[in-house]
Amino acid sequence: MLIPSTLIAAAALYALTLLPACRPAAPGANANSNANAEATTGELFNEPLPPADQGDDALAAARRQDHQNRQADGALPNMPPQEHMRRAAIYLANRAFDEAREHWTTLVARYPTDANVPAALFGIGRSFYVERRYDEALPFFERLGRDFAQQKEGREGFYYTAATILRLGRPADAATRYLEYAAKYPAGERIENAYLNAIDSWREAGRNDLALQWINFTREKYRGKPTDANALFARLRLEIASADWQSAIKTADELRGQTFTPAVSTTPSEVAYLKAYALERSKQESQAGAGFQSIADRASSYYGWQATEHLQKLGGTWKRGAAARAAAAKREAEASPANYPAPNADVILRAVRGKDVDPRFVLSIMRQESGFNPRARSQAGARGLLQMTIDMANKYAARAGLKNVTEDDLYRPEVNIAVGVAYLSELFKMFPDLPEAVAASYNGGEDNVARWVRRAVQKDNGVFTSEIGFSESKDYAMKVMANYRAYQQLYTSDLRRR
Repeated sequence: MLIPSTLIAAAALYALTLLPACRPAAPGANANSNANAEATTGELFNEPLPPADQGDDALAAARRQDHQNRQADGALPNMPPQEHMRRAAIYLANRAFDEAREHWTTLVARYPTDANVPAALFGIGRSFYVERRYDEALPFFERLGRDFAQQKEGREGFYYTAATILRLGRPADAATRYLEYAAKYPAGERIENAYLNAIDSWREAGRNDLALQWINFTREKYRGKPTDANALFARLRLEIASADWQSAIKTADELRGQTFTPAVSTTPSEVAYLKAYALERSKQESQAGAGFQSIADRASSYYGWQATEHLQKLGGTWKRGAAARAAAAKREAEASPANYPAPNADVILRAVRGKDVDPRFVLSIMRQESGFNPRARSQAGARGLLQMTIDMANKYAARAGLKNVTEDDLYRPEVNIAVGVAYLSELFKMFPDLPEAVAASYNGGEDNVARWVRRAVQKDNGVFTSEIGFSESKDYAMKVMANYRAYQQLYTSDLRRR
């Protein structure tokens, strides 16, 4: 099914009318709309590096070779294009972005016709994108889409042009670009994501009418597939944000009849919660209570916990039921206390002193990030207990009273925790009383979370969580919150066991 050209033209015309009034949004600082719709910033390379080229030894070797063999003018030594690509990938794996870009830029300058040029240009653009330097990323993506349109990097560049424009505060223009991608690359690697991102971009532009139009078109095109369910979920979220409670109830019922595969960006418990929330807001309290009650509450169940909180507020017999549910979840946590240790308690307490950060939340992040392993290291160059990256350390070390922090320092608990808490403190200032947003920011970037908070409209933690656009970040936030609930049940605010 082809996209009607008249619809793309109308969308483009609308986007153009908004351009003079648009202003770039201030970019955020950490890691990245619907995980089925956009790549996360965790995707640092097109092809995975061998483990030997990702670690600390490989980074040290690349830096040593670059330093020892530089030319008299300070330029990188002469080397084949493939070696430039290899060293750039090592630096990228360690989030040493400036050093990676030096190799890519040198390759493009010295070997302008080499087959690696498109990948090098994409690496430059992608590294700026990961750093939230969207204005600098955009020209590289645009060049790829223009000059290498028939190659994978060209298709990726065209797609990331839309994602970058969205993050520059131009959602209507981004929606049009996503649809242009879908029209230009009907078999493209990100074709279904483009449709879903266009829907959310129209929502962010305040054009729910166009969002609904593309929901219907997407559902028709992908009938019976996960993208059909994801488009229907987009409609449910739109109706909740618009306070169209009766429509939301009907959509939730329709969505509950879908097949929930891993490719679907919601779950039966989340849909049940949103339906119960719509029933509650439409004053159908008996049905709402039954809906919340149907969501089992266990120590690991985020939406079960949120349902219990709503039952508590409904009062009466629902409140008594809520107390029993909460007590059962607490007993479950207490039955496995070894799952919730409090290592480095003294270091954590020192780090949070004078900051509005609950040390139990720090433990909740730590449990999810590293499993309390101070030597943990991710493929994206995150290190230590709180999986801090060197670019984050460079930004927040001074606020933690540190300077000249190196990659190796991030394996030291006193450094890692101090920097991580400084970052969490900033996030709690951005998103007060919304720890889900803090957790989602830690994984998916605060600039994205700010968009999702605005998109949710409703002042409800569970509704916000449904709007978290990356499946990875949503799952992460729910697990952190389940950890946090258990730590609050098991420990006092000074990390003493209850």
